[in-house]
Amino acid sequence: MKSDFTALAELTDRIRTLGEALGFDDIAITDTDLSRYRAHLLTWLKRGREGEMGYMRRNINKRLDPSALEPGTARVITTRMNYLSDGAEPITVLSDATKAYIARYALGRDYHKVMRKRLAKLARLIRIEARGFGSYRAFTDSAPVLEKPLAEKSGLGWIGKNTLLLHEKAGSWFFLGEIFTDLPLPIDSEIGTRSRDLCGKCKACMTVCPTGAITAARQLDANRCIAYLTIEHKTAIPVELRRAVGNRVFGCDDCQLVCPWNRDAPRTRETDFLPKHGLDAADLVTLFEWSEATFLEKTRGMALRRISFEQWQRNLAVALGNAPAHPHIVRALKQRRPTASPLVREHIDWALSEQSSANARPANQSPIMKNLSR
Repeated sequence: MKSDFTALAELTDRIRTLGEALGFDDIAITDTDLSRYRAHLLTWLKRGREGEMGYMRRNINKRLDPSALEPGTARVITTRMNYLSDGAEPITVLSDATKAYIARYALGRDYHKVMRKRLAKLARLIRIEARGFGSYRAFTDSAPVLEKPLAEKSGLGWIGKNTLLLHEKAGSWFFLGEIFTDLPLPIDSEIGTRSRDLCGKCKACMTVCPTGAITAARQLDANRCIAYLTIEHKTAIPVELRRAVGNRVFGCDDCQLVCPWNRDAPRTRETDFLPKHGLDAADLVTLFEWSEATFLEKTRGMALRRISFEQWQRNLAVALGNAPAHPHIVRALKQRRPTASPLVREHIDWALSEQSSANARPANQSPIMKNLSR
């Protein structure tokens, strides 16, 4: 008769096999002790680095204790799934100020939908393998869950200086997801054995950040982060940061693009993550001329729906202000202005002012272009 430990070890092996069949690129298991991350989170919040993300201040105890979020949780099954596709070359898009740069994770189907469905299926299959024993709850970038600490603790990688999870062979172009369970599964070795901090002396991500949002190693000020400003931030983008936003209209990948561990990052196997509607290299003016109905139609089922049409127009207006002076751009901005919301109109006025002085000001070369041209 098999011991409980042997049966759980065999179940763990089956979980990995099932996960791979469902498209997950790695799976690891950890316990629920996140005490070593407590001071970092509380200090970050004390300094007001979360910006308008007020939800980060809620349910702190649940964030730091998975068993408080889901009573009875003994283990967390952590997963990752690669998302980088063979769409338009990111650097090429960033270097063309007439194009809209959209973070690579948001070009295909909403990862929340894809990951949540796969995790739910994996949970059902685990329950079958465990003959009905155990409880399971799946998460992916939802609820008060500290995904990166859990993934680091399980050995899926290490939290790099850009605050993203890095993997020695996969870089950082992947999504994370978790399944909370009360089964006492064998845990994987933590960071330092299964994975190591391999950032070393490299500071490429810190140097390249257009707005200086990475204030120190593993210290991110969301108030300056372009990903935050173009997605989570609901009000006006600070004037002093607008030029640095460049042509990034949804998110920012600069710190990933220069990371040495991403040079040979694998491409995704998941067709749902392939770019839709040519958004991997779309024209700024074309996107700005979309009606709200077109925006809602084109972004259906995509992570781009994280922002409103108003935010979409706001972000595009900033990018158009940063584009080379052209009558076509000025015409598009003026045509939209009468029907724009006060928030968007303010950004349009800024863009028109920038367009009128674009020929007089020096070219605003992005830090990533300077970095890659060395």
